[in-house]
Amino acid sequence: MAVLPIVNHPADVLEKPGEKVTAFNRELALLLKDMYETMLAADGVGLAAPQVGVSKRVAVVDTGDEYGKIELVNPKVIEKKGEQTGPEGCLSFPGIYGEVNRADYVKVHAFNRHGRPFTIEADGFLARALQHEIDHLDGILFTSKVLRYYEDDELEEMEGDEG
Repeated sequence: MAVLPIVNHPADVLEKPGEKVTAFNRELALLLKDMYETMLAADGVGLAAPQVGVSKRVAVVDTGDEYGKIELVNPKVIEKKGEQTGPEGCLSFPGIYGEVNRADYVKVHAFNRHGRPFTIEADGFLARALQHEIDHLDGILFTSKVLRYYEDDELEEMEGDEG
């Protein structure tokens, strides 16, 4: 297992659409495993391959809910409903948080590490995380969707509410 270095903005790989995965092999399985370890080590809830310098349509998400670890290969949002606005951060933008508007419900079609298709439906925080990571795979950064950035005192207040 390896913790990979996270690419910080600005970096070209973060702003380009990732390449479609065509080989479901040991290399892909290793990338997914290392990405998951990297995400956990960085205390994140999602990580896209471009964030570790790999221009592929691969992401991992784990929001700590009943779904657990979700591995997404060539994911595509096929349905969106509703609206939610809430705080987002990004491992490629350390210390920056903003309010972002997203769909409250998404249906995502993707493939697992073995090339088997699956569909996942999510709402709330998981829907937000899935959309954030899929945006990364399209070269879209959360900062392009921020309605307003949070000030340091607001962040401290939010962190205080969690503990």
